[in-house]
Amino acid sequence: MRDFRDAKAMAQTLREVLGAKSIPLTHSDSLELIAKLFGQRDWNTLSARIQFAGPPSAPAQATDFTAESPPIAARQEIAVDSAALDRCAGFYQLNDRAVFTVTPDGHHLVMQLTGQRSVRFYAESVTEFFAKIVDAQVSFVAGPDGRATSLILHQNGSDIPMARIDAATASKIADQTAERVKNQSANPGTEAALHRLIDGIASGNPNYNEMSPALAAATRKQMTWLQALADLGTIQSVRFLGVGEQGEDVYSVRQANGASHWRIALDDKGIISTAWVSPGP
Repeated sequence: MRDFRDAKAMAQTLREVLGAKSIPLTHSDSLELIAKLFGQRDWNTLSARIQFAGPPSAPAQATDFTAESPPIAARQEIAVDSAALDRCAGFYQLNDRAVFTVTPDGHHLVMQLTGQRSVRFYAESVTEFFAKIVDAQVSFVAGPDGRATSLILHQNGSDIPMARIDAATASKIADQTAERVKNQSANPGTEAALHRLIDGIASGNPNYNEMSPALAAATRKQMTWLQALADLGTIQSVRFLGVGEQGEDVYSVRQANGASHWRIALDDKGIISTAWVSPGP
């Protein structure tokens, strides 16, 4: 289904349809009409929003590994015994709000990140697994006894390491996140951090020292399209919308020429551990 990112194609279709009815429409006029249909002031504003949007729901740090995107490369599934799967099973910590749970299911592994649905992964080896409904792979790092001590999630060009934690720690994280989601109260410091993050990206000089290493690496990779934030102009208002499924704070940011939704979270040292941006009012 088309959305605002397909505005130019929609403008072309509009010209063709009207042209068939002998109703002339210039290229620029068709773009302006499409911009109005999407509630934008003019084509320049919509164009900035399209550039800012980048890939659909593009994150500064990928944390949604369930968004369906079929694997690009063909992969060969192999059969592994239950003992190998058991050595991978357990809990792995993404951050202080989210846990990656790995559970054997027949000849496969089912993996689930806090706040998301589960996804089945298939073995390429005793330590390498891949999903079929999303372009994501997981590598397990084995200790001397063969039991996995950590894993690495490979997705969206990022390699996200997660260390194994025990069930008690996983339960504590889950309880704390559930409490945050229930209370729906903004975490002190996230709004100010969001202001600094947006201003830094728009200027081309974000403060990477305020980000976790994984977020800093992801931001560097995506700076080309993230800098389109500058086209949206100065921040007019920031409104807290609630707490997301992984305990992150969700904000609506209005700028002079557009708006966006942000999900942001800080670790216990005040470092930005998660930042996720998508277009929206």
